[in-house]
Amino acid sequence: MPLRFHNTLTQQTQVFEPLEGNLVRMYTCGPTVYDFAHIGNFRTFVFYDILRRWLRLSGYKLDHVMNITDVDDKIIRNATALGQSLGQYTDTYTKAFLDDCATLRLERPERLARATEHIPQMAAAIKKLEDTGYTYRSDGSIYFRIAKFPEYGKLSHNDFSGIVSGARVDVDEYEKNDARDFALWKAPKPGEFNWDTEVGTGRPGWHIECSVMAVQYLGATLDLHAGGVDLVFPHHENEIAQSEALTGKQFARYWMHSEFLLVDGQKMSKSLGNFYTLRDLFGKGFTPESVRYLLASVPYRKGLNFTFDGLTSSKTAIERLRNFKHRLDTAKLAPGLGEAIQSLAVASLKQFRDAMDDDLNTAEALGAVFEFLREANTALDAGTFLEDNRAAALELLNLFDAVFEILVPAEQAGAIPAEEVESLIAARTAAKKARDFAKSDAIRNELLEKGVILEDTKEGVRWKRK
Repeated sequence: MPLRFHNTLTQQTQVFEPLEGNLVRMYTCGPTVYDFAHIGNFRTFVFYDILRRWLRLSGYKLDHVMNITDVDDKIIRNATALGQSLGQYTDTYTKAFLDDCATLRLERPERLARATEHIPQMAAAIKKLEDTGYTYRSDGSIYFRIAKFPEYGKLSHNDFSGIVSGARVDVDEYEKNDARDFALWKAPKPGEFNWDTEVGTGRPGWHIECSVMAVQYLGATLDLHAGGVDLVFPHHENEIAQSEALTGKQFARYWMHSEFLLVDGQKMSKSLGNFYTLRDLFGKGFTPESVRYLLASVPYRKGLNFTFDGLTSSKTAIERLRNFKHRLDTAKLAPGLGEAIQSLAVASLKQFRDAMDDDLNTAEALGAVFEFLREANTALDAGTFLEDNRAAALELLNLFDAVFEILVPAEQAGAIPAEEVESLIAARTAAKKARDFAKSDAIRNELLEKGVILEDTKEGVRWKRK
């Protein structure tokens, strides 16, 4: 089954085909670093991670750029209030964001692009738009003239034909369907951070940042652009207008957007007391794996209702998966091949791949894994899961974890692999048979130092991690 994504631009699910061979030039909207990112933000960032992992597992090479927005209205307001420079203020939250991403095991894009490091390039792009008649100046600011771009609205599928020419909006974020000429360059206000450039003194608007950095690093036409559904309008609509006005080419061929996260059925809000950062959840005793699993378990185009019961259920599901993996790694199995469980393993692997190929249907992919887990545990109990069944079962689990990455607890990341544990146990057993008890004890102590506890039983040696 070919890889297919729902394209916001065409409103259809389409077979994914990059422009050039197996190279995917992908741009994703990153954080605005004015505060700690919350779990709603991380719903989108986990979606990016699942997307890039599956692209890689599907044989594609990635050139993935994600921006760090380190200048906008909120950042300037907060930094000014604290008497800090932009860099002082945003470095704190940029580091916190990257630390949170690492904690959730999110892969790092090939390039992180900070807006403040690309101000001259933004000014040059605005100058080009100005030279070709797409802009006008007012009160020291430069605005993009939407009426000059007839296709405006093709991503959000809104009809903006009746917009009032010359109606302007100065803030970086504004209401849905409030189509107005937007600021590319903002005149400086007293005491506000600004830059001297070829288009004057001031600072860039939010929307021009992504266009300039995407085109600079990925070229005029991207294979894929992704973000949260809240960015479809105005941000991504504005990106298309200014980018295509600059290059004369289609800006992005595929657009993917993740749906909102609600908390107990309500919009997340500090005033409602349901606003959570990762630090809040970890402080309540939940693990990074539980958060990652919950955020990944619902397909990205479906709304996700976040509850603490859901996090608890995620913990239970992870324990089932880890217990089964441990059982597979350590079980002493009779020789041979159980045909029924082997057929189910092959079918489950295909179902997992087909589900992920179908617009990243993580819920159906998980269903395939847990159906196999249930039947495999029954076969293990009955003795019909044989030695030659182990490889196919591990192949399914390994593919699952290459996407979800929750099988190894955070505190065991980088721990001694199961294969090495088994090898050391075999060496210890050989030492005991040779009555070399000093060597046997040394191997036991080595494993203990590496977090592995041995238990000698009548059936043989059992082991578990601390």
